[in-house]
Amino acid sequence: MRRWHATVLGLGLALIAASAQAAGPALGDGPPWWVWPLGLFVACFLMGIVAVPAGIGGGTLFVPIVGSFFPFHLDFVRGAGLLVALASALSAGPTLLRGGLGSLRLALPLAVLASASSIGGALLGLAMPAHVVQTLLGAVVLGIVVLMAVSKKSEFPQVDRPDALAQALALNGVFIDGASRRIVHWQVHRTLPGLLTFLAIGVLAGMFGIGAGWANVPALNLLMGAPLKVSAGTSGLVLSLVDSSAAWVYINKGAVLPMIAVPSVVGMMLGARIGARLLDVLKGSVIRRMVIGVLLFAGLRALLKGTGVWL
Repeated sequence: MRRWHATVLGLGLALIAASAQAAGPALGDGPPWWVWPLGLFVACFLMGIVAVPAGIGGGTLFVPIVGSFFPFHLDFVRGAGLLVALASALSAGPTLLRGGLGSLRLALPLAVLASASSIGGALLGLAMPAHVVQTLLGAVVLGIVVLMAVSKKSEFPQVDRPDALAQALALNGVFIDGASRRIVHWQVHRTLPGLLTFLAIGVLAGMFGIGAGWANVPALNLLMGAPLKVSAGTSGLVLSLVDSSAAWVYINKGAVLPMIAVPSVVGMMLGARIGARLLDVLKGSVIRRMVIGVLLFAGLRALLKGTGVWL
């Protein structure tokens, strides 16, 4: 068993070293190549801790931060960003499902539409120049900051009566709130507008590689009326399906480097396990303020880098 583990570790290191040579022009004459994978691991571990309780997905933090402060081409960062968001969602998924915070029944119809549109978004993003995508990414991230700052998330929205489509799909459930220890029964409404919204969210997820969890939570909570914690938990399940579809486009185009993806995915998965446990006990407002501050700085950096003001 130990010999098998050593073989896998050796292959992983060989892949990372080979991809470091492929990324050589971007790295320049700065620090040795191993500094960047180590930095990615630490940064993604911290991102994973805050991303799951915030329900935004690891890619929402990963792409603007790594794309602005690490010496990698944005196409490679977006490809890794989808794998990072996928890893954090898959790592947190079992915990969310066991606690009733993630509803697979609610996630599936939304994820089917978003997955299909994310493929088109990925093809569109790879066809655009890097500086254009960087500028648009900065604008989108700043829009996310505004949305998160002004939206008044209701922890337990009141849905008096579900619509016919929600009843047909049985989009309801129950969970025990870890903070108050109360049993919460929930149901949703405005199902058709919600499905159309997730169709548009999928395009953004594939184009920017950011997972679009930032849009999933407001759509589930404010539009469809799911409780805030159920919205955050279900967002992770949706991400696991949507990002897996868009990621194949980047893999097929050769836009995934092991040097970037491997340490990022490992760090994000470890951090997401901690974040999934924090979701049940932490106040969402604490994590939300932290994420808003980080995204504001990263969005400004991406916008200025894309426009050539701050390279």
